[in-house]
Amino acid sequence: MFFDKLIGLFSSDIAIDLGTANTVVIVRGQGIAINEPSVVAIQRDPSGRNRILAVGHEAKEMVGKTPGNIVAIRPMRDGVIADFEMTERMIRYFIEKVHRRKTFVRPRIVVGVPYGVTQVERKAIKESAMSAGAREVYLIEEPMAAAIGAGLPVKEPRGSLVVDIGGGTTEIGVVSLGGLVISKSIRVAGDKLDMAIVDYIKRKHNLLIGERVAEEIKIQIGNAVAPKEQLSMFVKGRDQITGLLAGIEFTSDDAREALQDTLKDILSALKDVLEVTPPDLAGDIVENGVILAGGGALLKGLDKFLSEATRLPVYVAEEPLLAVAKGAGRVLEEIDFLQQIAYDS
Repeated sequence: MFFDKLIGLFSSDIAIDLGTANTVVIVRGQGIAINEPSVVAIQRDPSGRNRILAVGHEAKEMVGKTPGNIVAIRPMRDGVIADFEMTERMIRYFIEKVHRRKTFVRPRIVVGVPYGVTQVERKAIKESAMSAGAREVYLIEEPMAAAIGAGLPVKEPRGSLVVDIGGGTTEIGVVSLGGLVISKSIRVAGDKLDMAIVDYIKRKHNLLIGERVAEEIKIQIGNAVAPKEQLSMFVKGRDQITGLLAGIEFTSDDAREALQDTLKDILSALKDVLEVTPPDLAGDIVENGVILAGGGALLKGLDKFLSEATRLPVYVAEEPLLAVAKGAGRVLEEIDFLQQIAYDS
């Protein structure tokens, strides 16, 4: 333990929320260092080698707009690694960006992972981080990290329920006494909400739009319940019938209708967890409510939608996008707690 603390003096240990949509990196003692999209843009040369052109914000700007020899890749899909090489190179890029070669000891890294990942997927994430320059890698399950980051009393003998809606997965967990009592992970989250909008517009208006446009619709006028004020956007795309460019007026009522089935899948998973929650912990949840975290928590009216369906108070965490990263960052400060709750192999 003394040796670990001594090494810690010379390394900048980091916590990573390696998300499907965004990667957030926190440096111990310094706070958030990186919050960028999980996108890598590569250029393929005639020899077949891939050269990285951009990572993060700059790469995301290229999505759907690249020529044939340039590809914008999202190496994480549904919360797990879809492209091992690109994930490793993305993590390495972020580590080097954080460290800037100021330290000579490789960092200890804590990575948030979905509850439902397999041992093979855990191994892939760990090996990516090790190959990218980590000294040690701990994996912490996202429901626990989100609960810690949201400020819930996870060490107390009191039940807390968190719903973390990311880009690729929705993580639901009941936490008590420093552990996950019940947890469920479904691969239905922000990306599926975007695709629901794409499919709805394609089906109802014969208009093809991209995922980026769908995400903008979700953020600007998306809602889970009927809004007090009707909003609209002019959405442009390609008409499936004529093949010509066209546009439609898309309203917040349209967006709500498009999102309903996907939101019901999330609600169903939440109800599944509530149904098997022990009575004593259920009493705590009735009293304290449900906490929403992740980017999906920012969907307008989602707290009201879930509250009306479950008859429980539902609250959105402070800075929900950062909850997992902040939770992983906090356990870096407590090595004993980290070793209790994390996977290091």
